[in-house]
Amino acid sequence: MRLVAGIPSPSNGTLDIGPLSIHAYGLMIALGVVAGVWLAGKRLEASGAGTRDDMTNISMWAVAGGVIGARIYYIITDKSEPWREPGKWIKIWNGGLGIPGGLMLGVLVSVWAAKRRGVSVPMLLTAAAPAIPLSQSIGRWGNWWNQELFGRPTTLPWGLEIDDAHLPAGYASGTLFHPTFLYESLWNMGLCIMLLFIDKRVKLRPGRLMAVYVVGYSIGRFWVEGLRIDPANSGGGWRLNQWMAVVFFLLAGGYLVLDSIRHRHDVVPAEAPVELVDYVAEDE
Repeated sequence: MRLVAGIPSPSNGTLDIGPLSIHAYGLMIALGVVAGVWLAGKRLEASGAGTRDDMTNISMWAVAGGVIGARIYYIITDKSEPWREPGKWIKIWNGGLGIPGGLMLGVLVSVWAAKRRGVSVPMLLTAAAPAIPLSQSIGRWGNWWNQELFGRPTTLPWGLEIDDAHLPAGYASGTLFHPTFLYESLWNMGLCIMLLFIDKRVKLRPGRLMAVYVVGYSIGRFWVEGLRIDPANSGGGWRLNQWMAVVFFLLAGGYLVLDSIRHRHDVVPAEAPVELVDYVAEDE
């Protein structure tokens, strides 16, 4: 008899509404995008650097680039070698988006789109910094629906139940696992709130908040990735995505340190309030 009642997993990865069947993984990604665009648009408009329409236009390009980059990263780097099956390359509803690739291409495309709209790139990056982890926090629930990317076994009360069809080889039926989707979702939500607080209380130069996001996300991704047991390319005792997290952390952290040294005598104008609750109240 199991003594711990864990977190249940969905019986399937779809939501059936009459004749319509919606892939929950894709729905979570879409909801995350909507929330992220809303927050980024509010922040860009409050800064005076652009409008919500500007952010919507830029986001369409950035999201498309991010999804393509994330999928390419997954296809190239995943241990299961999905590059061998071209027929599955576009089936993102079955899972398989690599965040590092999505961030790299998504940011590059957003920079191009911002210049095209005449929007300040540093101000865009500042506006978008908290919106990205908000979007990720919601999107991570797609992994719960797909019963994928969970961590090693645990006896903790919040252990995740996995049905036999998704159970990794070598584990007994009823085994509970670390809900790494939940850990990363909570971490990203906390990171979003922290970035909003920093943006209000600390006088950072435009664009630097994005580097703070990268540092914070890299820390969270490193420890969450270390709990996962799904097959992954690895070396030196770390999984590939842990190495990527270290690289991103060093690049973003090094940039912040060097930038602070270079501009330590500069005076940065006060920034507009960015409380998330302020935005909610303003929309009501």
